[in-house]
Amino acid sequence: MMTDEGNNPWERRRKMRFPIQRDLRYKLLEKGSVIATGVGQTIDMASGGMAFTTERKLKAGGLVELSISWPVLLDQTCPMRLIVFGRLLRGEAGGAACTVAKYEFRTQSRALQLVPITRSDSMLQRWADAVHKDEIKAQQAHA
Repeated sequence: MMTDEGNNPWERRRKMRFPIQRDLRYKLLEKGSVIATGVGQTIDMASGGMAFTTERKLKAGGLVELSISWPVLLDQTCPMRLIVFGRLLRGEAGGAACTVAKYEFRTQSRALQLVPITRSDSMLQRWADAVHKDEIKAQQAHA
């Protein structure tokens, strides 16, 4: 069931939320360093943000990468992952919420992996560097 948050005058969200529970892995980046990683599950998704469960309380404000198992197979054979980049808006014991600034779909291995593989290239770091450059340009434009 989807919910239209726009009908509630107390709700600040402008997008429809879709309750969907999918396994995910997260990385939280602050000041250029990964300060937290873990696993959880999505609670709900919208085009502008999402809520998810966490193993511990996360500090709001950092940049986050979520790698979410996707329920649809590519060509009915290949598992997919939704990779989401955003800023952590809030973190509390057992859950968090973030913006969705960028996303992409990726294929994943068909073999069961008991230990998640950590990529040597950091998509999160490259995205964070681009965000930082944009913030500096915006500050210089207003100075």
